[in-house]
Amino acid sequence: MRTGIELEGKRVLVLGLARTGIATARFCSARGARVTAIDDRAAADLPDALRQLRQTSCTLAFAGDPAADFSAQDLIVPSPGVPADHPGLLAAHKAGVPVWSEIELAWRFLRGRLIGVTGSNGKTTTTSLIGHVLAAAGKQVIVAGNIGRPLIAVVDQSSENTITVAELSSFQLEMTESFRPDISLLLNLTPDHLDRHNSFEEYARAKRRIFENQTERDSAVINADDSVASQQAPSQPQIFWFSRLKRVANGAYLRPDQIVFRRDGEETVLLDRSIIRLRGEHNLENVLAAASAAFLAGAMPDEIAAGVRSFPGVEHRLEFVAEIAGVSFFNDSKATNVDATIKALEAFPGGLFVILGGKDKGSDYVPIIPLLRERAKLVLLIGAAAKKIADQIGGSVNFEQAKTLDRAVRLAYERATEGDIVLLAPACASFDQFENYEHRGRVFKELVRTLAEESRAMRAGGNEA
Repeated sequence: MRTGIELEGKRVLVLGLARTGIATARFCSARGARVTAIDDRAAADLPDALRQLRQTSCTLAFAGDPAADFSAQDLIVPSPGVPADHPGLLAAHKAGVPVWSEIELAWRFLRGRLIGVTGSNGKTTTTSLIGHVLAAAGKQVIVAGNIGRPLIAVVDQSSENTITVAELSSFQLEMTESFRPDISLLLNLTPDHLDRHNSFEEYARAKRRIFENQTERDSAVINADDSVASQQAPSQPQIFWFSRLKRVANGAYLRPDQIVFRRDGEETVLLDRSIIRLRGEHNLENVLAAASAAFLAGAMPDEIAAGVRSFPGVEHRLEFVAEIAGVSFFNDSKATNVDATIKALEAFPGGLFVILGGKDKGSDYVPIIPLLRERAKLVLLIGAAAKKIADQIGGSVNFEQAKTLDRAVRLAYERATEGDIVLLAPACASFDQFENYEHRGRVFKELVRTLAEESRAMRAGGNEA
């Protein structure tokens, strides 16, 4: 039974007015709350928030406006991008005001079952794949969370018959209280967001909160091959492991080219490995996790196999963009940390021109060196982290300071020969030069398309001559 909340007449402060904050403010206002929507940025920098929230009864406050009293609220809901040590949140905690993440509030109104997916890498692919498989199996599915649509924006679409699949970040999980998925997935744990979390342990603790309120009626799906993730196993829910390296007592594993689900000694073949279209061993892990969740949610093996076979992949995740004069371009803009970049490099045998850089997240780039030395012809560095990366990989890897994505793409194409691969796998956040990783990926694809058009025009001109 979910712990509900009556919003009518309550004083609710929403902090941070990007996509999630706007959706939260609208949701609370529609349910009769007295909403103050606030952002530390100036109103001129938030035209979308102004447009959408002026249609509501929300009080708007910007850039230090004293209209927002954090200690005089019934509830505060910060957006995921707002750090837990924000002065307003510290004041709220001191005054005893509840501070909930948006997913906590959404969960209290959400109907039907919830599958929550977290981890350092693979969340978007796994979340999308679970949704795709369940939809192919005829289930009523909603896909939301950190993947695009905030969870709170889909509450009204939910019913007792829906299964909501939500991608969950550490930022969203760290401020939960009663949040409880029916099925939780922890894909892996590697250092990430250390510019936000004070330590790796603090980051891992935030991820662990996905299990915090689960009971013996719930299920937790965890990567048995990840030594850190496997140490986070909770005591309450039923544990189902997934592994591409060994047989597990309960859960999914590879035998030898089939994905098999084992439960209480009984084994069920879910699909053949040969039908998986996604590149890389990390994507095999994502399929193992997704197939497990789908099976636990009621999908049959033939339905799971059909869904995996027809899954097209995720935009900005090892996405093939084009081949120009024998040079292939791949967009992995979603590789926003070192481990994700390592997995991207492992998906290709060699001949790589790798574009690295962006906004540093407190990362150590040294672990990338062996794969770059083995598989990369040249590394093109861009963005604010370029100097730090150069300092760490310099002397070990052939690199060049490209500064911008535009110049990096052109330099890579000029230096590459037939059979080579240009790979955008930045290992960094995008916020120094782009709105988000999607924006960065779209710009990369547009730059590649421009090169393709120029190449076609040159060939056409040559033919006319």
